[in-house]
Amino acid sequence: MAGDVRAVERLAAPPEATVALAGSKSITNRALLCATLAAGRSELRGASSSDDSLAMAACVARLGANVAIDADEAQGVDIRVDGTAGALRPGPVDLDCRLAGTTARFVTALVTLGRGAYRIDGAPPLRARPMAPLHDALAALGTRLRPAGAPGHLPVVVEATGLEGGRVAMAGDVSSQFVTALMLVAPLTHRGIEIEVTTDLVSRPYLDITANVMRRFGAADVSLGDRRVSVAPGGYRAADVPIEPDASSASYLWAAAAITGGRIAVPGFGASPVQGDAAFVDVLERMGAEVRRDGDSIEVRGTGDLRGIEVDLRDLSDTVPTLAVVAACASGPTRITGIGFIRAKETDRIAAVAAELRRCGVGVDEETDGLRVRPRSGGPHGARIRTYQDHRIAMAFAVLGLRTGGVEIEDPDVVDKSFPGFWAVVEGLGRSL
Repeated sequence: MAGDVRAVERLAAPPEATVALAGSKSITNRALLCATLAAGRSELRGASSSDDSLAMAACVARLGANVAIDADEAQGVDIRVDGTAGALRPGPVDLDCRLAGTTARFVTALVTLGRGAYRIDGAPPLRARPMAPLHDALAALGTRLRPAGAPGHLPVVVEATGLEGGRVAMAGDVSSQFVTALMLVAPLTHRGIEIEVTTDLVSRPYLDITANVMRRFGAADVSLGDRRVSVAPGGYRAADVPIEPDASSASYLWAAAAITGGRIAVPGFGASPVQGDAAFVDVLERMGAEVRRDGDSIEVRGTGDLRGIEVDLRDLSDTVPTLAVVAACASGPTRITGIGFIRAKETDRIAAVAAELRRCGVGVDEETDGLRVRPRSGGPHGARIRTYQDHRIAMAFAVLGLRTGGVEIEDPDVVDKSFPGFWAVVEGLGRSL
């Protein structure tokens, strides 16, 4: 809970570990929506039990899906969904998205397929996050949305009469989740949806995840271009879907190996991972870590010789805090570019990462679309870390603590948003020695 502090113990020796992780939050949330709109029972195996995914499950259950989740396990949960075949529970319905931006954006689009008034809200930090591009696009497609707070933010009331579909223009430089939300509901519209993306698109690999999940549920006619995305009507069918391990969560383990000189493998990734964040290991390899892929797992081994690089993380934006703490342990400066849009995440991640690295004695320069990390002689030192109600700040700086010691994480339970087993995994690295 807020106000708590958790100390991170420096590892006594480099870890040697293989760590199984729960399924991807991104894949789980997309699959939950597709399963809700399908007819029949779907099985999501090894799914995420993160707070974000539990929020998504609770929302689709309120909209008429029958959702059953087995006992929480570090390796993921199995979720059974009896779908609605597109016949959502009519409003009025209140939907609480907690802190989950993906849930808020996906559910806002989802309820346009229903009938009646749906009020979508979340915790105060979620109310601060931008929603206007999606609200404007849905309005252009004929849905009436009524702000119940600040326009372009939550809470919002969607007065749904069904969604016809059609063509719409949308900016793509704030979040790819707006485009994904329209993609996911398009198969249940009468005309399908064609999206003209009017700006450069950030986090493009997440659209590839969306298309992959949709195809698993039978929506085959999905086209992704640089500035045009189209999805034909046709509906979804129930499916049995194994969920790939969460690559964003794995990034903390791979980073821990890189900065401590240890070896950590994460099993469950095939030869071609669905998630773009699996490419984080390529960035670590550029910095001097050794990477091994055997067709089932991805392993990173630290070499004790990390060097600074310049890298555009536009498509791997969730890994920015993680890479920043790795950069703090490198032998030269690292410049991270292409990430100006992450100022509108759970917090201003550029400013937050910079502030907390400075607490650890690291030089940081904020730039318009990124930051420059200048490691100090002798490496970073420990500090008490503010987390800004942001799970990724907490986990990234916990990784730093495994190398430096003296790191204390405020509000440590914030990690439950995406990685509820994180602290047990961290403690397990110490026992693996």
